Amino acid sequence: MLVDLPGYGYAKLPRQVSAEWPKFIEPYLEKRETLELAIVLIDVNVPPHESDRQLIKFLQSVGREFLVVATKTDKLSGNKLRNALSSLAREHGVEKLLPYSAKTNAGRNDLWREIRIRLKK
Repeated sequence: MLVDLPGYGYAKLPRQVSAEWPKFIEPYLEKRETLELAIVLIDVNVPPHESDRQLIKFLQSVGREFLVVATKTDKLSGNKLRNALSSLAREHGVEKLLPYSAKTNAGRNDLWREIRIRLKK
């Protein structure tokens, strides 16, 4: 089962609504026994958000298995894409970001392979 939780970055909601999200999202991410893997989606074209950093640090602190996926990679190519991925990985303190484009399906097979590998552990 895949569960899509609300994002923090670009949600078009009043702050008082999104400010309540950690009250149910954090316990879900920390304590949900059946949760095998969290996938953190970040936009490769946007500078790092503090909310993304906080989520990644939270997942690390509670020992939750996670994968960071850089989306919208179709908008960059070659060196620009490599540099953006490297910079985002460094900024977020992760070894690797998985590039993905929903528009072109680039990275789709790699994403499913990573999900399968991590779920077999």
